[in-house]
Amino acid sequence: MMGTFGGALEARKIDASNGKLTADVTGEVETEDGVLVIRRIHVAMKLAAGEEARGTVERVHGMYAMSCPLYRTLHKAIALTSSYELAG
Repeated sequence: MMGTFGGALEARKIDASNGKLTADVTGEVETEDGVLVIRRIHVAMKLAAGEEARGTVERVHGMYAMSCPLYRTLHKAIALTSSYELAG
């Protein structure tokens, strides 16, 4: 998901390369019939960019997921969410 988000930002001239875009990923696991099952995954992204980029980043964040192969493959089976933070 981070790669798709970063690529979409780059296409809009927002630099997400060289460590400017990072992510922490957390998952929640439950037991179902004695088997561990991943139920939720959250990707918390941090982008080193100025406040002037916020509007574009917000628009990209609102639409990128359905263009992401990972999200499109898994979103019906696992709750996948993401967030972003600007670190100017």
